[in-house]
Amino acid sequence: MNAVPRPRPPRAARARSPLSLLHRWVAPDVFDFWATRLHPTWTWERPLARIVGREAQSRDAVTLLLQPNRHWRGFRPGQHVNLGVEIDGVRMTRSYSLSDAPRADGRIAVTVKHIEGGRMSRHLCQDARIGDVVDLGQAFGEMTWPQGTEGAWLFLAGGSGITPLMSLLRAHAANGLPTALTLLYWARNRDELCFVDELRALAQRFPQFTVHFVLTRERELAEGEHSGRIGSEMLSALVPDLEQRAVYACGPGGFVDSARTLVASNARSFSAEAFTPPPTSIDAEAGGNVEVTLAASGRTLSVPRGQSLLTALEGQGLKLASGCRMGICNTCACGKVSGTTRHLHTGDAIGEPVSALRLCVNAAASDLVLDL
Repeated sequence: MNAVPRPRPPRAARARSPLSLLHRWVAPDVFDFWATRLHPTWTWERPLARIVGREAQSRDAVTLLLQPNRHWRGFRPGQHVNLGVEIDGVRMTRSYSLSDAPRADGRIAVTVKHIEGGRMSRHLCQDARIGDVVDLGQAFGEMTWPQGTEGAWLFLAGGSGITPLMSLLRAHAANGLPTALTLLYWARNRDELCFVDELRALAQRFPQFTVHFVLTRERELAEGEHSGRIGSEMLSALVPDLEQRAVYACGPGGFVDSARTLVASNARSFSAEAFTPPPTSIDAEAGGNVEVTLAASGRTLSVPRGQSLLTALEGQGLKLASGCRMGICNTCACGKVSGTTRHLHTGDAIGEPVSALRLCVNAAASDLVLDL
């Protein structure tokens, strides 16, 4: 006898998960409050991560291994994340590069350098412990491997700029390092270099990978080390086939600007990210202040021309969301209703309304109305 098929419930009923039904009765923040008391990373939809490992990478840098919860959507090598922690009762968020390739166990790694005077970096390098939970933003950033990796590559890393490039290199090595890659890695002193043993081991394992360590303050150099700042003579000596290479550069703003000037017009392609702003290309617009009206609150503030709006508004006591503070993550973006702003890196003036003005890299050039 054939079994009679049971009628299926209506589609709307089938689509209702237990969580969607619970949402009718419990607000997500209330759910998070109680769920995190059962498990520190259980939330309704908020990405969190628990520190499950830490390893010193250099004199002033630490790699933290994080286990994200199920709400995190993953990343591509070369991208960044915003991490949030509470320090002395103040919630702080900063952007950090992911330093590993995607792992089978779903864990992720960030390598944090202790910045003098940086409360967040000091906390993560010195105070954070295994078991601590951090807020975890979704990954962002466009300096990733393209669909194809044909042709030779050149990575230029200045200081902490090694972290996203290390993620890219590890992913490339996991694929058998199918194309030639040369890494030039600058630091002031030898004890500030990260991943040294691994980089040398990769160079031994893959003949098509070459690494050069460049130290700007060491007097005595070991094998594979060089001295000096980035310049055309050094690049010609270490990378004689530059015109055949696609280049990724990452480091402080001044380093990236120098790399762009020396390399961009000669290489096959050039992409870069800076983890500090480059020297501003504009002055203070002849000095003076302008008025910024905050449409949501109705407040009007006087801020200096030529200063980043994020810094200027924080100076007026506003507590604004921010992350990378270099124009990449868009955490500080807000709408601009009217007025003219000027981009601090390019000097470009924008007079039209915009939906996502990045406060960290734009200054007021006239009176403004912002959606804040």
